[in-house]
Amino acid sequence: MKNLYWALLTILLIVPLGNLKASSESEPAYILQDGSVQNSHLPLPMERYEEVDGGLLDVLKARVEKSPFNLAATIIFFLAIIHTFAAGPLNKVAHKLEVEHAERLRIRGPKDDAHPDGEDEVSFGATVFHFLGEVEAIFGLWIIALAGAAAYFYSWTDFKVYINDDRSFTEPMFVAVIMAIAASRPVLRFAEFLMSKAAGLGKGSVGAWWLSVLIVAPILGSFITEPAAMTIAAMLLAKKFYRNRPSKRFAYATIGLLFVNISVGGTLTNFAAPPVLMVAGPWDWSTPFMLEHFGWKAVVGILIATSAYFAFFRKELAQLTANGLTGEDATGQRLSWQEREDDIPAWITFIHLLFLGWTVYTVHYPVLFVGGFLFFLAFRMSTRHHQNSVSLRSPILVGFFLAGLIVHGGLQGWWIDPVIRSLNDATLMIGSTVLTAFNDNAAITYLASQVDGLSISAKHAVVAGAVTGGGLTVIANAPNPAGQSILSRFFKGGVSPLFLLLGALIPTAIMYSCFVVLPNGPAKEGENHGQEHVEEAENLGDIPPAPAEAN
Repeated sequence: MKNLYWALLTILLIVPLGNLKASSESEPAYILQDGSVQNSHLPLPMERYEEVDGGLLDVLKARVEKSPFNLAATIIFFLAIIHTFAAGPLNKVAHKLEVEHAERLRIRGPKDDAHPDGEDEVSFGATVFHFLGEVEAIFGLWIIALAGAAAYFYSWTDFKVYINDDRSFTEPMFVAVIMAIAASRPVLRFAEFLMSKAAGLGKGSVGAWWLSVLIVAPILGSFITEPAAMTIAAMLLAKKFYRNRPSKRFAYATIGLLFVNISVGGTLTNFAAPPVLMVAGPWDWSTPFMLEHFGWKAVVGILIATSAYFAFFRKELAQLTANGLTGEDATGQRLSWQEREDDIPAWITFIHLLFLGWTVYTVHYPVLFVGGFLFFLAFRMSTRHHQNSVSLRSPILVGFFLAGLIVHGGLQGWWIDPVIRSLNDATLMIGSTVLTAFNDNAAITYLASQVDGLSISAKHAVVAGAVTGGGLTVIANAPNPAGQSILSRFFKGGVSPLFLLLGALIPTAIMYSCFVVLPNGPAKEGENHGQEHVEEAENLGDIPPAPAEAN
């Protein structure tokens, strides 16, 4: 098993470095207006579509006629989304097949000569259905169909070039590395120590830990990045909350609240949240600007949403505290080494935090942060008596999920771009929130950054909507798959997309209201925050109904 992990790690993290930003074998397919190049013929660049008179449907129809592959790629993408809703039933089928297989083995009896090490026969059918029901693997599976469509409408070479030259997989690699480091025992124990100070105000009850993790960790995400904050928060919730077996309703309310809080919690800075990072450079949004116009609203929203859920579930939290399993897991057995709270030397924790900081600092340079991760693994081995085992399954699956989303999402601009352009400022935030549920919020803001003539209020609306809707689905925000991967074992049949959506609706509505109602901070004169000579950013609540004029 260890050899398998190392092999998968090599495939995911080391091999892509050799092909990173590799030159294609042929000349670029398109030279874009901004001087950049697109090496593959797919997708057709936005600037190659003619202007169409008519409504949104007329524009979409014309773009499908111009490039029929558009429709095929989007149908495959939405089939993958539908597949995620079928993950639960598929896992139930897998469990049924496993039970039937075990019963057949029991009736047949042992065969000592069947395997030299005494390994039981594996049910191939159950394994296949388990794989089909693995949410993190679904988008990768549908890339097979996408590759076939691309080869049919264009060529296999075009698809290879699209994957190799026109897509960047730095983010999946970063998330995989940051998850593995953030989940290490020294980092987790340090985060637990910090949050224990807040939980101590409530005498360390389940409710106090619940509040501490769901408020402190998302805000911490603005400084250590959202994927790291999600990993830490999910690990602590698993240990301090979910192992006490909350009701199904409370379990989904908590994971929905976690996803929403993490999504908006990264807006205090301009580098921690992927959707903000996409526009910070093009629109010249600094960290002070983010704090004034988004960050403080996000903190208010986190406090209101978390307090509302706390008040609603306070009786259940009190019952969980009364039934708390101190030093034991949910089965009543002694905690494993993974969950024990033995002291760790301060110098080991400090070095782990340095590795975490190095990874965040070199986020755009995979050669550096992957190299740092290899040093981290060596350090962990030399101090393994103070460590947990390195679990690479979740980081690898989450990286695979994000890589699949990048491949599919890069082909959805043909319909997302005209949708964004068709909305006026009053409806743009709603549209951005809804679109985020069907595509990664970073993809939404990236496409918005390519649209010329957006007013400052429109820019506020699209970013606010993207971060607000980041908790509605697993695919809405890059860190969400990490949280689901860690917490899915507490949900029978895995996390249901429908119940996750329901659990996140109320926090999403609260965050939406905060971004609309609360006033923006004043834009400094002389600073360029996305348009020239801005004296004061418009209040999102005062956005006029008519489309804004181009700057």
